[in-house]
Amino acid sequence: MITVNIHEAKTQLSALLHKIEVDHETIRLCRNGKPIADIVPIETKNNPLKMHSILYKGAKILYDPTEQLTEDEWPNQD
Repeated sequence: MITVNIHEAKTQLSALLHKIEVDHETIRLCRNGKPIADIVPIETKNNPLKMHSILYKGAKILYDPTEQLTEDEWPNQD
């Protein structure tokens, strides 16, 4: 964890944000030597709706999924 005063954080904001982004470092902001806030990296989560890259390359839809089925294509309702 890096501890910086507000003035130092303002003058070095870009560098501190780079450390957060690349090194996943936490920055503690202080005013007059007393901690007041932490800046922490955001935890990125995988989007469950995003298709896997290997599956995406191999999957091809060869029909229009919005097109209605004909009578012959409907399953038997017995």
